[in-house]
Amino acid sequence: MSGKTTIGILAGLGGAAAAAAGGLNFYKRFMARRDAAADVLTSLLPVHSKWWRDRFSEDGTLTYVALGDSAAQGIGASSPSRGYVGRIASEIRKATHGSLGVVNLSISGATTHLCRIDQVPRLADYPGDIVTCAIGANDIGGFTPKKFEKNLRVIYGALPKHAIVADLPFMVLPENERKVAVANEIVRRVAGELGLTVAPLYAATRRRGYLGTYRNTAKDLFHPNDSGYEVWASAFRAPIEARLARIAADRAAADVRATQRVTSVAQSVADRAQDAAVRASNQDTESIPLPS
Repeated sequence: MSGKTTIGILAGLGGAAAAAAGGLNFYKRFMARRDAAADVLTSLLPVHSKWWRDRFSEDGTLTYVALGDSAAQGIGASSPSRGYVGRIASEIRKATHGSLGVVNLSISGATTHLCRIDQVPRLADYPGDIVTCAIGANDIGGFTPKKFEKNLRVIYGALPKHAIVADLPFMVLPENERKVAVANEIVRRVAGELGLTVAPLYAATRRRGYLGTYRNTAKDLFHPNDSGYEVWASAFRAPIEARLARIAADRAAADVRATQRVTSVAQSVADRAQDAAVRASNQDTESIPLPS
């Protein structure tokens, strides 16, 4: 082997080593930034929670109740109001031109198990006109299909029949995607058995592809950012619109029935008054003495 060849090989190896070292350093810096961003978002958990508690209210023409995890809290958005729950609430107000009470029962970090024991017991106290539930993303790390379905059946079984549940979002990594596929089959099957509407969150997020998903994700590479939450809200849009149309139809029918009852009562009162007048007239006629 010539000296030049040896030098070339060594130079190539050196270049490869330098590239590998550069790649490793880039990865370390990237992960450090991600971890720092995650720490920042973690510090915002109590801030978002307080924001929702301060707005916890049933006072409104309609009431919207949300169950879920940190996504329902809006973690990763520039403001809690720009999370998907805040966006849905805003869209409901615009669509109905009325007031809306919002009861956000979600808790950051909730799994299906924690939702079952912490949020479901409170649900009975808040019979919302619109109810959404997006839960299960935090189960994927230690995913067990049997436990997931067991918890989901309890959660979904406690929801009103008009509730809208979401399947799990696109999670990019192949290992997570395999688990999400199983989880979403369970979501759709259980929801179908119980007659609940499924918001197609997976399809809405998967449609953005890998680059779009990256752009729609906060710097912690887990939670959505503002544009990501717009995608989440879009998954609920059609089911929410259908629910509002049903509410409007039910209320219109109730108004018609109420009007019919009022009319019926008024007619009954009028009929009784007329009968009484006729009887009184007859009595007066009978009391008039006949000429001799």
